[in-house]
This record gives sequence, C-alpha cells and structure tokens, in this order.
Amino acid sequence: MFTGIIEGLGKVVRLTMKGADALLEVEGGIDLGDVSLGDSIAVNGACLTVTSKTARTFTADVSAESLARTTLRHLHPGQPVNLEKSLRIGGFLGGHFVLGHVDGAARILSKTQKSGSIIFAIEAPEPLARYIVEKGSVAVDGISLTVNKLEKGRFYVNIIPHTAAQTTLVGKKEADWVNIETDILGKYVEKLLQSPRGIDKDFLAEHGFTK
Repeated sequence: MFTGIIEGLGKVVRLTMKGADALLEVEGGIDLGDVSLGDSIAVNGACLTVTSKTARTFTADVSAESLARTTLRHLHPGQPVNLEKSLRIGGFLGGHFVLGHVDGAARILSKTQKSGSIIFAIEAPEPLARYIVEKGSVAVDGISLTVNKLEKGRFYVNIIPHTAAQTTLVGKKEADWVNIETDILGKYVEKLLQSPRGIDKDFLAEHGFTK
C-alpha cells in the first residue's frame, strides 16, 4: 500500500522483454538502504516487487498484465519515473490509500498554466469514470491528487509548483498517457450496493455502524 506522495524521481536504465513479461531496472531517486528483496516500490503508480538491487539501482519483474494495463511498456532508457516505497506501519499518510493497482491508462487532454499552478484535463474513460468524483482522490502516475472538476469524459486536477517540480508531471504534455488508479473505496461501495441483499438498516446494525 502507498500514499501517493512521491518520494523521488528515478531514471529508467533499461526495460528488457522476457517473452510476454519484462524486467525493469531503475536508478536513483530514493534511498534503497532500507529496501529488501521482495519489498514493493510503486513506479509511476504501478506496484512492483524488488527482485534485485545495488546501492543505486533496483530491478523488478513486470507482468504481461501490468504491461497491458499501464504505460510501463513505453518506458525507455533515461526516462524519469515517479517512485514511492510502500507505506510502513506508523508512517505519515499525506495523500490517500493507493494500492498501486493501476486501473488503466488515460490521455492528457490539455495542460494550462494558471498563476503558479498547472491545470491538467485528463481523459476519464469508461468504466473508470464512475469511480471518479468531484473533490475526491485519484492517483495519476502514482501521485495523489484531488479532482477539482468532473465533466463528461474528463476530469481536472490542479498541480502546484512543488508537485510539478518533484514529479514527472512537469514534463508531461497534451496527448501524453498517464496511469490512473481510482479510489478503492468507491469500488467496495459499488460492490456492496450490487449485492443481492444491498445495504439497509439491518445490514448497518449487523456490522456495527448503527445501534
């Protein structure tokens, strides 16, 4: 689990295809001193497992599913990537609960400078759009952001100068693709509402929400 607060920018060393899967090697960006083999690191919002490491680099296997669902398949040597180590017990939750399970990729529709901030309009493809709500949270390339406005087929996020400078968003432009992870809470609520029983007063009382 992650928070969507990017800890550093890494640099892609190589992405090597291994059949339908791939091996990704990333350099720098974060302190790897407390990272062990088998730990999770989010790369542009995708949760990957560390399979080897040096003082400055780590490698991770990327499954065919992750390649198909995310933008990782387009990574090339030298490209910057957002990095975040998994949340430790007692750690500071500065963003929102991000699982690192990317729902899909979406295009940047526009990038507009407004005072010191940047306003991005990002595609909201179905079926992801139903989980995106105004003033709710969304992870874009692993960055926890607030949905400022929601329109049919798109949503808007405001990027402050610090976030732009500390993440890959500063270099993003119109028509670029980004990874999107919607808020997990909405998915669970939808599943509960679709259950044969539904949610009623008895259900809430049974699970301790009411007396």
